[in-house]
Amino acid sequence: MNSWKDKALFTPGPLTTSRTVKQSMLRDLGSRDTQFIQLVFEIRRRLVHLAHASLEAYTSIIMQGSGTFGIESVITSVIPADGKLLVLVNGAYGERIVQMAQVHHIPVIVLQCPEDQVPDIQLLREILTEDQQISHVAVVHCETTTGIINPIQAIGEVVKKHDCIFIVDAMSSFGAYEIPVEGWGIDFLISSSNKCIEGVPGFSFILANKKTLSPVKGSARTLALDLYAQWEELEKTGQFRFTPPVQALMAFNQALIELDEEGGIIARGERYRKISESILSGMQDMGFVTYLDPENRGYIITSFRYPDNSNFNFNTFYQKLSDKGCVIYPGKLSRADCFRIGHIGRLDDADVFVLLSAIRDTLNEMKIELPVS
Repeated sequence: MNSWKDKALFTPGPLTTSRTVKQSMLRDLGSRDTQFIQLVFEIRRRLVHLAHASLEAYTSIIMQGSGTFGIESVITSVIPADGKLLVLVNGAYGERIVQMAQVHHIPVIVLQCPEDQVPDIQLLREILTEDQQISHVAVVHCETTTGIINPIQAIGEVVKKHDCIFIVDAMSSFGAYEIPVEGWGIDFLISSSNKCIEGVPGFSFILANKKTLSPVKGSARTLALDLYAQWEELEKTGQFRFTPPVQALMAFNQALIELDEEGGIIARGERYRKISESILSGMQDMGFVTYLDPENRGYIITSFRYPDNSNFNFNTFYQKLSDKGCVIYPGKLSRADCFRIGHIGRLDDADVFVLLSAIRDTLNEMKIELPVS
């Protein structure tokens, strides 16, 4: 673990990165240089390996832009003109997928459930049985609106039994949770460079089932986000169709090396889990209340309810913590006032100690006393 860092980012990404990841960007490299092309090839190969898939059956595609660009690339490229999308929604990021479909005039229906509950698997079965026109199903794995973890393995089993294409937004979970895409029947998984791999912002990546990808040629509704065309160019020449984020890719390559050095996904997930447990314990000791029940909480990010105290103002609370070197995240819930604390990134026990101390001091400064059970 490298101790050098700026303010500790207790967010779902962008997040705190190691000094060596930052240093890896301090050079120039041509996008058509053979060294860069080899680096991209190696990144793509390693991503398939991390997803527990074979290179014969799966491929990885890098898409410039944030994670949202990658999701929109999939939604607008893989659903044919006569296709229909079902989206399982229990947070803002599921709703964003619905919005993408609507913007591009893709037929879409929603299986909506409360933000503190996982989707109803039986209801999913009923919808897919009744509506034979549904061709694709999309769900967010870790809905960082709350930190809830949706049961993508169980959802995938139902989706595959109804011969639908399964799309998973694993933006905030890939790299910290084991997700065997081939074994769980995931056709398209999307994540981002600046999440649990601990790289920097600049691109998203898509793990794609080659059998599912091949038929979508010519189906894209955009030029720049054409997933098949991007894959085809990477396969043919090793190059991007448009300017790649060179420095972000160099940082990501270093981040992948450091993921291996830490012990892989299992070890990283365990570090995040311990951080989440320490923060949760400390926050509850101070009197804070979580939004989610324990059985639905993951270890990526935790939502805490606003204190029931007239002196609490989130913007003041946030700024005072930032001044003390700790950055948290505002809430994004539609029906509850919450703030969020992320547990991912290059964080350690010392950062957790500083955060909890800063929160205690800030509560005192704001003259807030919380009831402790």
